[in-house]
Amino acid sequence: MSFFTSALTVSVGIGGGVAMLALMGYLVPVAAIIPVHGVVQLGSNVGRAAVLRSHVAWACLAAFLAGAIPGAWTGGIAVGALPEPALKAALGGFILIITWMRLPRLAAIKLPGFVLTGAVTTFLTMIFGATGPFNAVVLSKTFPDRLRFQATTAAVMSLQHVVKTLAFALAGFAFAPWLPLMAAMILTGLAGTWVGANILRRMPESHFQMIFRICLTVLALDLVRRGVAGMAHA
Repeated sequence: MSFFTSALTVSVGIGGGVAMLALMGYLVPVAAIIPVHGVVQLGSNVGRAAVLRSHVAWACLAAFLAGAIPGAWTGGIAVGALPEPALKAALGGFILIITWMRLPRLAAIKLPGFVLTGAVTTFLTMIFGATGPFNAVVLSKTFPDRLRFQATTAAVMSLQHVVKTLAFALAGFAFAPWLPLMAAMILTGLAGTWVGANILRRMPESHFQMIFRICLTVLALDLVRRGVAGMAHA
């Protein structure tokens, strides 16, 4: 799963992190999906941020952190209050929104905007996981230079996943039993990135994106169905 979603992301530019979330709903207990997903996504973003570190807007990253810390704290409280069936239904709904909603193009933001973005998207990532598209929308207008945008986005996502992982650890999530799986997912994700960069770009992108969105929609709707059924039997 990690191999193929990474390959798809680098080859066609669609949210592999969102696809991974949808598939993990079938393979991992719902309470472990977001923490495990966060560590795997951290592994995929740190390398990119390290390679492009000279282009990172460090002041913006510090402002983002100032908002991310309270965002993670409040998100941790919210996710702890949601029962498992509700989390499944909410995750399915979030995947549907990310897959089909056209995110608006926002104006460039200043440092206070980064604080607010850090708070809001980190709160959301504690509950839903894949908030990369939201961060990318905010940063795209602020950093029109491609290298600066890619570098700062990778650094922001790395930072967000670090804060999220620490928040889940402080909340009592046991990461140790999941370490072998997370390490394997990070390694196979790197392999998938290499394959995607070298082979899958030859596929017709427009047709593939529609098929991929339809598959994500089916997975998300089934997550919602399972969550609603679980709430009905609770």
